[in-house]
Amino acid sequence: MNEKSKVLALKYRPKTFQELIGQKVTSDTIINSIKADKIPNAYLFTGIRGVGKTTIARIVAKSLNCLNGVEKLCEKNLCINCEGISKSGHMDVLEMNGADKTSINDIRDLIEFSRYGPTSSKYKIFIIDEVHQISSSAFNALLKILEEPPNYLKFILATTEIKKVPVTIVSRCQRFDLSRVKSEDLFQFIKKVKDCENGNVSDEALRLIVKISEGSVRDALSLLDRGLLSLNKKKELNLSEAQKIFGYFDKSQLIEMFNLVLQGDEKKVLEIYRRIFDQGIDPKVFINDFLELIYYFKNINSLTLESTNFSLNDDEFSKIKKISNSVDNKVLILFWQFTIKTIEELEVVSNQNLSIEMYLMRLIYLSPLSEKIDLENKNNTKLSVKRDFDYVSKNDAVDQIKNITQEKKIKSENDTNIKAENRIIETFKNLLDTCNEKKEMKLKYELEKNVNLVNFERNRIEISFNDNLDKSFVKDLSSKLYEWTGERWIISFSKEKGQLSIKQQGDDEKKKLINDIKKTQMYNDFLNKFPDAYLNDVIVGEKNDDK
Repeated sequence: MNEKSKVLALKYRPKTFQELIGQKVTSDTIINSIKADKIPNAYLFTGIRGVGKTTIARIVAKSLNCLNGVEKLCEKNLCINCEGISKSGHMDVLEMNGADKTSINDIRDLIEFSRYGPTSSKYKIFIIDEVHQISSSAFNALLKILEEPPNYLKFILATTEIKKVPVTIVSRCQRFDLSRVKSEDLFQFIKKVKDCENGNVSDEALRLIVKISEGSVRDALSLLDRGLLSLNKKKELNLSEAQKIFGYFDKSQLIEMFNLVLQGDEKKVLEIYRRIFDQGIDPKVFINDFLELIYYFKNINSLTLESTNFSLNDDEFSKIKKISNSVDNKVLILFWQFTIKTIEELEVVSNQNLSIEMYLMRLIYLSPLSEKIDLENKNNTKLSVKRDFDYVSKNDAVDQIKNITQEKKIKSENDTNIKAENRIIETFKNLLDTCNEKKEMKLKYELEKNVNLVNFERNRIEISFNDNLDKSFVKDLSSKLYEWTGERWIISFSKEKGQLSIKQQGDDEKKKLINDIKKTQMYNDFLNKFPDAYLNDVIVGEKNDDK
């Protein structure tokens, strides 16, 4: 293939260890092992796509078989071995893809072929790419030969999913975990490629390419190739054009939107989002970028501009830092969890665009700027809602902000047949006894285990709770109290810790009783006779006046 017609990812593929970027530790280790003649039976390279697994495999194969040796590895004037390996046509270096050669028969053929020594080089080398895709029986067939191959035989395995490779295979290889290429190294590399190609690309556009590629050299070169082909050579590929080509948008719009969300400006928030959507941005891309922005707002004071991997420019970094000083961290953590929940929702909705708009509206109403909202229904019954960011549930982002003073809604006409018992409940114990009498075991369980009482009075209960409290607890309790007493009760969540739950009180009482008994002479005498005994529980019996 003509060099000029090659795509950039192939044209600029490293041919020696010196040309590799971002994998210096791996390169040095392999070179030193070859120099010291301590070559492993099998290499295993793992990492994300485009960081150099197959490329390093070929360089290792050339290093082992180059006629000039590893220290003078061919670069331009290739020896016969290096030329054959570079073109994937060397008789002693067999490349196979685990996705194509998955069966045990393929591996048996490979093992049979391995019985014959190399024809024109020092080593016979088998390179198996995407090795995790071969079958379990094929892996089993490889085990023995991987552990004790002939001196002339070497294996080089590569995979993007190391967890799918059996541990028995991994333990027989020298494993190298290839890291994502650092943003600055990748930026300098594609900038050099751009210059070699006489490309007219701004540094800001190159930084965007680096961000999108996520540390993958191949992805970065493919994006650069696409960018260079998208515009006339006389026109510069600037950041604005690059965002259109790659489907990304200006982060400053997102920062402005975030600020407007905090201010509660619905109209402008929707205007900005619809403008972004009209640019062709996928809702999933938008929500993930928004999630990234929340991270920066939360951690901006512990970050530097360089550590953002070119996601932000100087102006954006400064804006985030300024706005973050006026935002409570609890709000940002709540926004983060709420956004994660929305990402899950996007998988099940048909119109993701509408879902994102509703998500932004919900964020506005989670904003801490409005501490209290009073709503009136048709019957002039008020619902008072107070927002408190101290309560964060593990299960549901919406439930995390509930600190609600609730007033039971007037029963609908369909419920008028329910006759109230007009029972009087004046204490928390009365409430527990009533639950027991009415066989409301689930409600009694929640009250005893997950509720901490703060205050109890006629028609009003104030509690705090733990994360295990059932989501429908308030609704169920309000309904039952109305049914039992014929009156509407207000159940409010408090910032105060409150009393220990009934279960915690019982556990503490039992611990105290056990500790008291352990201090008695009777217990010590018992331990002397039975040293392996352990006091696990104490059962208090009724007192007998005759004894």
